[in-house]
Amino acid sequence: MDFTVALAQIKPKLGCVADNLAMIEEAVAQGIREGAGLVVFPELALTGYFLKDLVPEVALSLDSPEIRRLAELSRQISIAVGFVEVTSDFLFFNSALYLEDGAIRHLHRKVYLPTYGLFDEQRYLARGERLRAFDTRFGRIGMLICEDMWHLSAPYILAMDGATTLICLSSSPGRGLSAGESLGSTSAWQRLTSTTAMFLNSRVLYCNRVGYEDGVNFWGGSESVDPSGSVTARGKILEEDFVLARIEEGALRRERIFSPMMRDENLFVTMKELRRIEKERDC
Repeated sequence: MDFTVALAQIKPKLGCVADNLAMIEEAVAQGIREGAGLVVFPELALTGYFLKDLVPEVALSLDSPEIRRLAELSRQISIAVGFVEVTSDFLFFNSALYLEDGAIRHLHRKVYLPTYGLFDEQRYLARGERLRAFDTRFGRIGMLICEDMWHLSAPYILAMDGATTLICLSSSPGRGLSAGESLGSTSAWQRLTSTTAMFLNSRVLYCNRVGYEDGVNFWGGSESVDPSGSVTARGKILEEDFVLARIEEGALRRERIFSPMMRDENLFVTMKELRRIEKERDC
């Protein structure tokens, strides 16, 4: 079905869950006013990113008042949002929720936790161990969190599980310079989202945050990419923005007929060769 998505390119406050929830509620209200059916927020939108020892202080269980409030809001508009999750056995995850019709429709725990350069996620967080697509009113969707997208197997698995829309929640800092003097991280992400969409015949909805934390700047540039790899809407660089994109079912149908990559993908060969590689590595 055709629908409008809103990418809420916000500036979360580090460790301030109440303030961030209020900011999210405002963006949800704007999405409803603008006629969006889905609003997507960045990675760790409820908490901020460079939490370090604050992780246990801001973590939320799935039955917390904050999550129940977001679930209630999803009766009017579907919501994808990032937060720190705590489980009953006190594990902490960098998680993303998809809420719809007043309920949690899907929970994704970040699988690939970067621990290099300025990143230190594995010191504070547990790794997720599942990649699953799920059904929504807008078709079958898969969710990834930032670094997950950089591992080819992750979007591939979701596409093979039937996802025609990939949502990526991100907190990507600005790093490096490209040949055109734009941020290197901006150029890299734009190539990645376009290539992923094109090779998997899938839509990509990428939502990145802005603002500063510990002297690090997040660059924004949220975007909607159609199944041909073309950008249909893109947010401002280094500024807060509210990006609206119209998603047309016909574009997905046309691309999958014109370039039937998913039709011709041979899962049998992929699994056979992966089992061979696994067996050889165990020898």
